[in-house]
Amino acid sequence: MANKLYQMTPKEIVSELDKYIIGQDDAKKSVAIALRNRYRRSLLSDEMREEITPKNILMMGPTGCGKTEIARRLAKLMDAPFVKVEATKFTEVGYVGRDVDSMVRDLMEASIRITKQAMLEEKYSIADELVEERIIEAIIPGKGRRNTGQTNRGPFDFLLGNGGYVSQKEQYEQQQAAAKDEEEHDTELAREQVRQQLREGLLEEQYIEIQVTDTPKTNQLDMGNEGMSIAIGNIFGDMAPKKKKNKKVKVKDARKILREEEAQNLIDMDQVTDDALTNAEHNGIIFIDEIDKIASGSGYRSGADVSREGVQRDILPIVEGSVINTKHGPVKTDHILFIGAGAFHTAKPTDLIPELQGRFPIRVELENLDKDTFVKILTIPENALLKQHKALLETEGIEIEFTDEAVDEIAEMAFLMNEQTENIGARRLHTILERLLEDISFNIPDMETEKVVIDRAYVKEIFEEKIHPEDIDRFIL
Repeated sequence: MANKLYQMTPKEIVSELDKYIIGQDDAKKSVAIALRNRYRRSLLSDEMREEITPKNILMMGPTGCGKTEIARRLAKLMDAPFVKVEATKFTEVGYVGRDVDSMVRDLMEASIRITKQAMLEEKYSIADELVEERIIEAIIPGKGRRNTGQTNRGPFDFLLGNGGYVSQKEQYEQQQAAAKDEEEHDTELAREQVRQQLREGLLEEQYIEIQVTDTPKTNQLDMGNEGMSIAIGNIFGDMAPKKKKNKKVKVKDARKILREEEAQNLIDMDQVTDDALTNAEHNGIIFIDEIDKIASGSGYRSGADVSREGVQRDILPIVEGSVINTKHGPVKTDHILFIGAGAFHTAKPTDLIPELQGRFPIRVELENLDKDTFVKILTIPENALLKQHKALLETEGIEIEFTDEAVDEIAEMAFLMNEQTENIGARRLHTILERLLEDISFNIPDMETEKVVIDRAYVKEIFEEKIHPEDIDRFIL
């Protein structure tokens, strides 16, 4: 399946990630090269392609430095199936954990969704024509087409008809047919007129009644094995004819509903499943976050540590390559790319079991964030924090302006807090900004001014007012 991200060069992928993530160039570079290698592999011969397995990546760095953000942005950029899982949810299987195979099942579901959407988009142009006809039919129902064949003649008609005699019944039928023709002609004219108005967008707000397939809500019976659930209503559901129900909606809404329904009828779900399976096996990416939480320190292991090591051993066959059964068919994990990420505060990558370490050959260390990086995070990305807060308050007519000194002070404060207390990376900025804008947000309805300028003095004043200087360190998360 063609994929726009895989056809981008590594530099283009990095520049795309730069719009949202500041710094961490090594991590971005590794991810970009890994993705490009998937594309290169797809160009090889079948024998060689089978031999080349992806080089999995392990990202190490403190919390809040951009590991998960890289994964999220990749997922948004990609047409390929992508799943992010937390390694911690697999601990204590049988108590609170999930079956490790569920990550592959989730990937398969993501793949089905992407593949189906791609196929639906191909069919939308045909569906649009069918939808137009259905909407016109709903506005002006077409009369049943008349039978143009021979009229039913009685047993004596051939005797009477030979002398040019036309019975009263036939006369009546001819008149009826002529009236019907005229009516059909008028209907066609009216339909053409409606079609024209539809295309010009004049009828968008008009209410019409459409017939849609009624999909009953089925009870799911979970068989205990994740993903292997049975919809009770569906056991006999396919045998029964599909129910239709009438809905009264605006033309613009009817267009969306019918478009999806018609496109759905045009696609072949078996084809979707086959393509999705191939797509998941060859283009799939699984991002395993918090992988350091399942690493157990060296020495005597007991209790929770045993369970953590168990999770590592469960994850190992999936990363090495195995076949996992899903409800859409068996998925082979040999060519799925795995990206592991963790803070590794207490544990070290070497605390993972050796077999798992060997499956993540590419190691990337993400740097700690310094003051300059905080300034950039606040202002440069397309979704920068200051832009978000400005947009939120603008909805109520308040314009906020941050001076350069204020931004500098916020960054300085975030950096110092991270140094002196717990290092939580860029998340510290959220804490500081929320505290800074709390009063303004709270007082908005009663505010006289429409513009608020936040400078260095204001930042200092707020934090001194809220808390005594000696408590500042303790107070900010």
